[in-house]
Amino acid sequence: MSEAIPNHLGIILDGNRRWATKNNLPLLEGHKKGAQVFEELALHAFNRGVKFVTGYVFSTENWQRTDEEVGYLMALVSKAVEDYLDVFHKEGIRIVILGRRDGLRSKVLKAITRAEETTADNTKGMLALCFNYGGQEEIVDSVNSMIAEGVREISKKDIEDNLYGPDLPNVDLLIRTSGEQRTSGFMLWRSPYAELYFSDVLWPDFTTSDLDNAFVSYSNRERRFGN
Repeated sequence: MSEAIPNHLGIILDGNRRWATKNNLPLLEGHKKGAQVFEELALHAFNRGVKFVTGYVFSTENWQRTDEEVGYLMALVSKAVEDYLDVFHKEGIRIVILGRRDGLRSKVLKAITRAEETTADNTKGMLALCFNYGGQEEIVDSVNSMIAEGVREISKKDIEDNLYGPDLPNVDLLIRTSGEQRTSGFMLWRSPYAELYFSDVLWPDFTTSDLDNAFVSYSNRERRFGN
């Protein structure tokens, strides 16, 4: 029997700061290394047959971190999106950013817009970055957009059609690194039957072999969808 590969892979990239501390490096170096690892593993996932990869990059709660760290993350995401653009565009991957745009710096918004517009017609796969994202906020924004349009009765499909990146299907496999075992609001609506895989490995140390092990675990599970 051939190995089952998830259609939509979600990743909570956890452990960047602990990795930096463990290696006696500034915390910001952990985020930099984490961004590099995400690019490598996302490409590996697409090459294995995954069609959608979503990474939890910056949550709405992350604004509570120090001004220095938030500023660095903004600059890093802007640079990462620009770096990802050429690599993933060449591979035929569409890039989308999920989350609220208010509060983001103009340079970040320009990088996001350029990446989304440049790759809009790519069809080999989709790379989604959850940035300034919260799962509850996503549902609230979906409902509010319909209220603004005068919708009086809301169905499940209506909510799905108004989520961030409505082209994204439900998550099949959700990976969280660093030993934490919670989903932290990641894709609440799209993860009702996601298979959860928790790894003790800090994200910057997570390798393609670790990802392949997660795929093996996923392939060996019986997905029941409430049955």
